[in-house]
Amino acid sequence: QVQLVESGGGLVQAGGSLRLSCATSRRTASTYAMAWFRQAPGKEREFVAAISWTGGTTYYAESVKGRFTISRENAKNTVYLQMNSLKPEDTAVYYCAADGRNNVQVISRQAAYWGQGTQVTVSS
Repeated sequence: QVQLVESGGGLVQAGGSLRLSCATSRRTASTYAMAWFRQAPGKEREFVAAISWTGGTTYYAESVKGRFTISRENAKNTVYLQMNSLKPEDTAVYYCAADGRNNVQVISRQAAYWGQGTQVTVSS
């Protein structure tokens, strides 16, 4: 059973920053590719960023490239999403995801395990 627990969401003004965290088990942190997705009200869930289990490969959606950074600290069993220059259109529930196939392209399309999500609201 893979458990993913997100934290760090909140309300921020446009142009501000937030860092999301996703805590998981040691086994997941050391062997699974991890990713962040988001879902805005009335929209489908969309891919945001992914990272391989070593942290050596990352992959981003075009809409967040240059503003968001995904990273992982396997010793702390945690994956992060640093979000800078936030825009109102970044408002969404952000979900952490994990997949044992350890391929950032694969997880960007289909992840096996999901967290419960954390709300991010960006005011204009």
